[in-house]
Amino acid sequence: MPFPRRLLNEGEDVVAELHPHWWVFAKPAVTVLLLFILAVVAQNVVNSTAGMVVAALGLAALLWLGARYLQWATTVFVITTDRLILRSGVLAKSGKEIPLERVNDIAVNQTFFERIIGSGDVTIESGGERGQQVFTDIPKPFLVQNVIYTEMERSAARDARRASGTRELSIPEQLEKLDELRQRGVISQAEFDAKKTQLLERM
Repeated sequence: MPFPRRLLNEGEDVVAELHPHWWVFAKPAVTVLLLFILAVVAQNVVNSTAGMVVAALGLAALLWLGARYLQWATTVFVITTDRLILRSGVLAKSGKEIPLERVNDIAVNQTFFERIIGSGDVTIESGGERGQQVFTDIPKPFLVQNVIYTEMERSAARDARRASGTRELSIPEQLEKLDELRQRGVISQAEFDAKKTQLLERM
């Protein structure tokens, strides 16, 4: 379930939107598979009653898998141009928000196994009341860390421009400036195309 765009502030854009790592499905999925294999074996080797009992357990595990999927689909970690957001909950909703200007430090923690599968925990230390927030089961956590730092730098640059009274150029204006640099030979066509793609993705 995507993050509702109506909850964004004016001028705020979504930079990254992440659901928990697929590893959260591992335990219920393996349980379902094993129980249905046991049900077939019990049906053919032991007796039909034993097979039905194990199959019933398999159905219960399947419901567990379905519940885990709903939890995964309704849990989203969002990086915007202004803040970090975590929203979760199927029926009752809960959420955490950290403005980028309050972020003091970002730490990534990975076990050896999490390094293999590309998962980990991201700990955000901020100047808010709670101090530290841990976001678990984040896919590609080091990449997420870099994205957050990049947006923090952009946010600080925007604040500096506002403080100095300099207006930030709109994306069409930035594209026009880039085209001028390309025509004057300051940047290459490849550099122009790469930057143009980045700007268009932010629209």
